[in-house]
Amino acid sequence: MAICSNSSRLRLLVADDHAMFAEALRAFLEKTYTVVGVVLDGRAMMDAAVRLRPDLIVLDVGMPLLNGLEAARRARTQVPNIKFVFLTMYHDPNLAAAALELGAVGFVLKDSAGQELLKAIDHVVRGQSYLTPKLRAEDWVQSKTRARQFSKEMTARQREVVQMLAEGRPMKEVACLLNLSEKTVEFHKHHIMDIFNLKSNADLVLFALKRGLISVNIEPRLRTEASPTRRQSSRFHMTP
Repeated sequence: MAICSNSSRLRLLVADDHAMFAEALRAFLEKTYTVVGVVLDGRAMMDAAVRLRPDLIVLDVGMPLLNGLEAARRARTQVPNIKFVFLTMYHDPNLAAAALELGAVGFVLKDSAGQELLKAIDHVVRGQSYLTPKLRAEDWVQSKTRARQFSKEMTARQREVVQMLAEGRPMKEVACLLNLSEKTVEFHKHHIMDIFNLKSNADLVLFALKRGLISVNIEPRLRTEASPTRRQSSRFHMTP
């Protein structure tokens, strides 16, 4: 496939919480682009976006601390011209619809071939959206009408609280990370559970999953760079 003529000068940032997958993705992308860095969570992605000013970020939808959709929204406010291609394991048109609310972005499944990712990047660089053909057209049409549920039903702060609690973080840790009091975090939690009729912590986790705030493959947070083999492998195929 034809890649636009200035692709070799594009500066990319990779954001994915699976270190082995992220490094494999870096190696694949460096054959065509300049990869300026790899980060493992949504907050690190926001910091790197401001610090490194990449042209485009290839990011996972489900990352810890701040999910990919929310991190992209916030990064866009600080670096308006930045572009995004989202990766996910889920064949969920709702997530795609929420991502495309950001404008011309790409949405690719992790079980796709590497050439599809290159195609998505090429589309986005040209100012065009790219949606994987693996999502059925009828699903996509229905999902467009529900896209705003991911951003309008909760405030940005509420989405942060829901994500971190659904990741299993203690109330005290969430309060510390968000610079809030534990009472404020507890207020947000109970307010959300009341509005959405959630009866238990299990309901809260399912709620977060359905809205793409967390992913089912979240791993224990206590991990070290010395033990990458404990990470789950990705199904994204780096084939030409």
